[in-house]
Amino acid sequence: MTAGAIDFGPGFIAVLAAVGLLALVVCFLIGSISPATLLASLFGKDVRGSGSGNPGATNAGRILGVKWGVLVGVLDVLKGFVPCWFLAGFMGVTASAVCGLAVVLGHMFSPLLKWRGGKGVATTLGVLLAVAPWIALIAVVVFGLGLAILKRVGEASVVTCLVLVVVGVLQGLGVVHLARWGATGVGWVVVILALLVLARHKRNILIGLERRRRAVHRP
Repeated sequence: MTAGAIDFGPGFIAVLAAVGLLALVVCFLIGSISPATLLASLFGKDVRGSGSGNPGATNAGRILGVKWGVLVGVLDVLKGFVPCWFLAGFMGVTASAVCGLAVVLGHMFSPLLKWRGGKGVATTLGVLLAVAPWIALIAVVVFGLGLAILKRVGEASVVTCLVLVVVGVLQGLGVVHLARWGATGVGWVVVILALLVLARHKRNILIGLERRRRAVHRP
């Protein structure tokens, strides 16, 4: 090996794997911190026992007031954005997106909340802003239109996730280039994130379908 060359032997690979695993664990733990639960506790309230029971921005807004709900939303977005933006410069955009997936999983299945958590919409947006800002913009526009038409946050989130699945596949296949530095692998992470959020909205999907079935059969 020539002087100054990097040794990519087993030792280097082991260190790289250890750093990657550490990053995933730290990101998962960051995601597990619930701003909604912490803020509610300051007011002597429990977001998990009131409203929809979801420790997220929408339910926090119902229980604590709109301004506090907005604050929770901003904090949840930052929870996804900051670690991914920081790690992208060290690990690359695709690896950073995978760490963002760990943040969202921590948010959804928090060990601090007995493995319960939020639906991951705001945190997913934060991840997208860090690794694929154009996809994040698409998500915001679709969500805004969906909310204006459907009048329900949950249903607008479902529509947004369906669009993200399509956009993520196109990004993963290299049909579009909407991620930072043209990282096509980010597209598949976007698909997984969208499917996870959709799964957390199962109840909203069933309620929406039932509401529309009743509207169709209403005399």
